[in-house]
Formats: sequence, structure tokens, C-alpha cells
Amino acid sequence: MPKSNDVCSITIIDGEKVNRVKSLLPSVTETDNIARFFKGLGDSTRQKILQALLIEELCVCDLSTITDVSISAISHQLRMLRDLSIVKSRRVGKMVYYSLADEHIRELMRQTAIHLNE
Repeated sequence: MPKSNDVCSITIIDGEKVNRVKSLLPSVTETDNIARFFKGLGDSTRQKILQALLIEELCVCDLSTITDVSISAISHQLRMLRDLSIVKSRRVGKMVYYSLADEHIRELMRQTAIHLNE
């Protein structure tokens, strides 16, 4: 329940500000993609995977052992993360290695940790 000082006590809309902000907001599609991206980060198993990949490139079997989650479940989570462009894969013979997709993801992970530890 919001505190009484968290809400305006009168209703006055600044049409100029509202129109300016509305014109600068991302499209519905972009907003949906952003929400889907953050939903992809919002699972403890996926976070364990990402934290491990922040340290080193790993295969499914390594991630399964590190997270104590079945290979099948790790594969499922990696597929979701790959579809969201959060991780990427690299094949070497019969082995597939996973890493964070790019420096943006690394920085997002770092900044999140900094924010939560402030």
C-alpha cells in the first residue's frame, strides 16, 4: 500500500511533458523485447549459468556439474539464453562451448552486482 506522501494529492497533468515523454518511449515491440530479455535473466538457474560464464567459457557438462542441475535442464536454459542473445556458443569438434554473448552482457552483470552491493 503506498504511503500518502507517495502519491500526488491532486490530479494535474502536464500535457507538454506527457506528450514529450510518450514520443520518446520505445515502441511496444521494443518494450516487449526488453521485458523478455530481463525475464530471461530472472531465474536463479540461469543466473548461476551466467555467473559461471562470466568467469569462463564452459560446456553443458561443466555447467551441469557447477550448478548441480541436469544436462537436459542446462541445455534448455542455454537455448533460452541463446535465443535472447545473452549467450553464444562455439563448436569445437563434438564439443559446444558457451560464453556470454558480448561485453554488454558482461557489463550488465557487473553493474547489477555493484548496484546490489551498494
